Amino acid sequence: MSMFLHTLKPEERRILRKVVKKVHLKYHPREFCNDYEADKLIATIGPEVAANLVRLGKDYRIDEI
Repeated sequence: MSMFLHTLKPEERRILRKVVKKVHLKYHPREFCNDYEADKLIATIGPEVAANLVRLGKDYRIDEI
């Protein structure tokens, strides 16, 4: 896993996981949509994109859905 994942706050990590599951993994089988797979995808997109996804997740209140 990437080292920047450990620098995220728990709230940011939770928002990122929800965004990734709802957007990037929505057409995969339900067994595939877990935190481990979401973390693997987050690690591949990098810190800049992850920061943008956190910002968008907060703006659109994805954690309340």
